Amino acid sequence: MIGIFDSGVGGLSVFREIRKLLPEEKYIYYSDNAHCPYGEKSVSYIIGRAREITSFLISKGAEIIVVACNTATAAAIATLRDEFPVRFIGMEPAVKPAVKSTRTGVVGVLATAGTLKADKYLNTREKFSEGIKIVEHIGEGFVEIVEKGCLTGNEAESIVISSLKPLLDEGADRIVLGCTHYPFLSSTIAKIAAELYPERDIEIIDPAPAVARHLMDIMKTEALIHNEGFSIELISSGDDTILKETFDRLQA
Repeated sequence: MIGIFDSGVGGLSVFREIRKLLPEEKYIYYSDNAHCPYGEKSVSYIIGRAREITSFLISKGAEIIVVACNTATAAAIATLRDEFPVRFIGMEPAVKPAVKSTRTGVVGVLATAGTLKADKYLNTREKFSEGIKIVEHIGEGFVEIVEKGCLTGNEAESIVISSLKPLLDEGADRIVLGCTHYPFLSSTIAKIAAELYPERDIEIIDPAPAVARHLMDIMKTEALIHNEGFSIELISSGDDTILKETFDRLQA
């Protein structure tokens, strides 16, 4: 069984890509929305939540766990790997492919405060950014509107434009989504980018497909692929309404 957890529904954007590659596996997804968002919380708090969720997922039969949250990956995955006997797959902002493909020489990164100040992100940025300008912005309010199910329309556009426009104004033509909630706003991000800079070929980069491929490779190597038929258990630490609605929307 594959365990997946996030601070809320954002990790379903990762599950969506995983299921494309592993359609006949059993899954358990944990949304920690009672404690969402993680972005502004302390490292020690996030580690505590990650430990508790991991223990629960293992008790339910998870053999491998995807930390489908950039902030939790940055804060807690090293601790989880030290303390638990299962494999963990984490998230990393896709700076490398963005740097390789940019035509303007400017890459924009949208992420939470926790991700942008974490060593994992800072080391990745330093490693791949030579000769490229990387500009960053916190996706202010992004997690909250996704957790409300507000993905398009005036409210979503108003929130997205305030964080996206500064990156585009700096010349970015690649927008890296550094939070698993953000891909649910991709259509709104693309709409605003096209309206603000119609002459620029702007690409939105989601790391989830690469994470799914890495998970599949690890599961093949460790003989964890079972192909016993798809099932998923959805669990929420708070109200599960948006979790179920978001999952149902992915199936449509």
